[in-house]
Formats: sequence, structure tokens, C-alpha cells
Amino acid sequence: MKNIVIVGGGAGGLELATYLGNKLGRKKRANVTLIDRNQTHLWKPLLHELATGALDDGVEALSYRAHAHNHHFHFEQGSMVGLNRQHKYVELAPIYGEDGDMIVVSRRIPYDYLVIAIGSKSNDFNTKGVAENCIFLDSPAQAMRFQQKMLELFLKFRENQALDDIGEEESKQQLAEDCHINIAIVGAGATGVELSAELYNAAEHLSSYGYGEIDSSRLKVTLIEAGPRILPALPERISNDATEELSKLGVKVKTNTMIVEADKKCLITKDGSQIPADLIVWSAGIRTSSITQNFDGLEINRINQLVVKKTLQTTEDNTIFAMGDCCFFMQDDGTPIPPKAQAAHQMAGFCAKNIIALFEGKPLKEFKYNDKGSLVSLSEFTAFGALGGKLTGGSSMTIEGKIAQWMYVSLYRMHQAALHGCFKTGLIIVVGRLNRFLRPSLKLH
Repeated sequence: MKNIVIVGGGAGGLELATYLGNKLGRKKRANVTLIDRNQTHLWKPLLHELATGALDDGVEALSYRAHAHNHHFHFEQGSMVGLNRQHKYVELAPIYGEDGDMIVVSRRIPYDYLVIAIGSKSNDFNTKGVAENCIFLDSPAQAMRFQQKMLELFLKFRENQALDDIGEEESKQQLAEDCHINIAIVGAGATGVELSAELYNAAEHLSSYGYGEIDSSRLKVTLIEAGPRILPALPERISNDATEELSKLGVKVKTNTMIVEADKKCLITKDGSQIPADLIVWSAGIRTSSITQNFDGLEINRINQLVVKKTLQTTEDNTIFAMGDCCFFMQDDGTPIPPKAQAAHQMAGFCAKNIIALFEGKPLKEFKYNDKGSLVSLSEFTAFGALGGKLTGGSSMTIEGKIAQWMYVSLYRMHQAALHGCFKTGLIIVVGRLNRFLRPSLKLH
């Protein structure tokens, strides 16, 4: 029986493992193994909601082990640190506990076919101080770290506001200066824009939960973009409309602003000015982990992505596939496929069919990316999008408001349907509706 190993349990990797488990694992035609460093899966586009508490990971996170049991594949927790193509195995690093003791030794997982779907992470471009002083929203753990620091800031704000109300006259001015929350977000792509809006939604709920009277004069969010406009992947009209909506919420949008250094309490721009910040998020650009440099001679590009052929096979080894953000796929028009969840979703389905074709001795097909457009949500306030491809007959169409919000949510529902099927996804939606009445609007712990 052949071994199919998938490294990376993100949107594409988990969908692929689920599909192959149901198709091949259930019928004992192959051993399907999914490897991920985490124990649970959370759809990456939702991390900004987890960071503010709008989403509860205890409800939305999916256990890899339980899902593997239900869909006829195996799960192996660990981080891939090496690859041996001659002997066909991937090497996993040891797992250590919180006290530093080794829990699981290093392992070698054999494969006949390997799919690498390790995703991407934020690119700090080696900017001074960023790694030490900024938070990246690349994983649930980082999002939870942001939420903890955010709640600490709001708690400190509440205390300062209370002291301001009862303090001596001479100390009130200093306390008034401290009664502000400064949060800076570097990078005005979808993550940065959505997080900016989500922070003001969180502030409204936190005010009602006893964190003080928080409004746009107290919460100061600065969104920083090196380019000429926010949301560069979307049409300029949507970019302008989104900028206007963010400004109404209280976000200070700074374009054509390059950050050259990050300090604990401020960002320093190229022209030498300082942007004060109690909490800094870096979401400017992406790159693949440098671990791909250890993948036994597989071809990579300058940001460590694995170069693939039209079939999603790596250029150096036909038994190894790569998909999602970690792969570099050049389209016929001379542009690479963008790092989007919809690309990972399409690649997962296509990669599964090509692997099954290998099992059946059939020729492999070439991947064609269908860009269905882009959507961005400004929390509960509004949403914007640009639809394209087959959805609009080849032309581009912009949408906003309730329709855009509904389509934005539908992207997540499509991911859930790929994992659970339509019936179970419907039940999940019903439970989610009930939780709106049973659970707090914001997770506070």
C-alpha cells in the first residue's frame, strides 16, 4: 500500500487530506498522513477575528486527530525539518513540552507521494526591530498573544480613566494623556484593513463589558502602507471607499509611508518621523519559511517558495507536489498565482485528482487558476469586493454592503463544506446562530 504524506494542515492541506482520506484511505488503497506542528486547525483568514476576540477558537478550531479519525487518514504532529528524496522520507523535529523535556523524539515519515503545503508567514524584510517588537498574525498562537496584549491595554486604559475621574487636578493632565490606546498596523492588505475595523468593533463590546468608555478619540489605530493606496489587490474605487469607511471609524490611514525601524513604543519612518504605538502588528508582505532550503535540492525562488510545474509537481521531483502559499506557479499571462485562500482551495481539489490519476495510471492535467475576485470585510460595519472570472462572465464587478458581507462569509462556509460536507456544515451554521444568543459577543479570556 502506497504512502501519501501531506505536510501542512492549512486550508489546502487539510482539504486535500480529507478528500484523499475519503477516496483512498477509506478503501485501504493508500495510507494518507497529514503532518502539522499544531494540534488544531483554524482557517487563516479568520485570525484577525481571533486576535480581537470576535471569534472563539474553542468553538471554531478543529482537532486534527478527531478529523483524521472521521475521514480515514492519519495525523502526525511535528515540524518538518528535512527531506531525503533518495530514500523517500521526511524528517520531523522532536517535540518538547513547556518545561523543556522532550516528549516525542525526531521521526522519519516514509512517503511514495509527498505534498508540501506549509503556507507562508509575514515578511519583515529584515527591518530593524520588527522581529523583537511586533506581532505577526501568522498562527492562532500569535493571534492569542495579540488579544492578551490588547486586553491588557484596555484594562490599563480603564484604570487610568478611573484615576482621571477621581485624581488631583495637577495629575489629571498626565492621566488624560495616558487614557489613549495606540495600535499601529503595518501593511494595508486584507489582514491589516480587516484588523483595523475589527478593533473598533471590539472596542464597542469592551466598553459594554466594563473596560471604560472607549471611542475613536481614545482608541487610535494607525494603518500604515508603503504603497500609494490600501488594498492594492482590489480596484482603486474599492480602495478609496474602504479608506473612507476606515476614516469614519477613526482609523488614521498613512500611505506612501515606509517603516525602517520598530521600537517598543513607536515606529520610525523613512523620513525620520515617529508613529507612537503601544501595540504593533506587522502584516506587510509574505514569504515561505527558509526551511525549504533544506528540502534536498528542490528548486525555490527568492522568497523560498517551491517552484512547481503546471501539474503542481515540483520541477526536480515528480513524486513531490507543492500547493498553496508555499508554491510558485507561473501562469500563462506571466504572473504568479497570488497567495489567496481560494487558490489553496482550488489547488487542493486539483492536486487530489492528479494524485488519484497517478494511482490509476492516467495522464496528469495542468492546473488553471480561476480568480473569482477578492473580498474584504470591515467587521460588522460593511464589506467590499471585486468579482471576476466565471462569476461575472469574464468582466469585473464590484460589490459592497450586505451582499459583499454574505459572500465573504460564504468563503468560509465553502471551506467547512469541503471538510465536513454540506449537511454537517448546515448544522454548524445553526449552532453558530444559537451561540449568538448563548455566548458573549466577544471572547474575554
